[in-house]
Amino acid sequence: MTAPPRQRKREKRPPKPLDEQALKDLALHYLGRFATTRARLVQYLQRKLRERGWAGDGTPDCEAIADRCAELGYVNDAAFAEMKGGALLRRGFGPRRVEQALQAAGVSEADRVPLRDAGRDQAASAAIAFARRKRIGPFAQEGADPDRRRKQLQAFIRAGHDFALARTLVFADSMDEIAGLEEDFGKE
Repeated sequence: MTAPPRQRKREKRPPKPLDEQALKDLALHYLGRFATTRARLVQYLQRKLRERGWAGDGTPDCEAIADRCAELGYVNDAAFAEMKGGALLRRGFGPRRVEQALQAAGVSEADRVPLRDAGRDQAASAAIAFARRKRIGPFAQEGADPDRRRKQLQAFIRAGHDFALARTLVFADSMDEIAGLEEDFGKE
């Protein structure tokens, strides 16, 4: 006896292989959902080709599709770098960590330079934001023992902050001790 149609387990059909138009459609759909870089768009298209295969004529050209999207303004690495770098700085990450995140996203060196300068200028305010968010130094609820301060210092370093700046914040017990911090560490 066979099960009624609603109770039968559906078998998943393999996805259809991609052709040129389907690849372009995938790129536009991806760009409509996510802010991304040209390099990440190429990686996404190549992954989709590995998953689904190629049924088009010739070889797929993911680079050409990404170039066309950049030409039309759908992909802008400089704008992505500014948006992502600014968000990381506001969340309290240091210039080194911002640089690493942008490099991992495929942002070119030329597009990373303005953010590197902004990161240096905003290093103290980003470190203060990190200390406030993690409740470190003058933002701590209770005094820190030496082991806890060592761990807090390590957290600052992992977040991409300068050691001297991190040490100043970790060992500060009051807001008065960090009052001139932004002037000392390069804020204009």
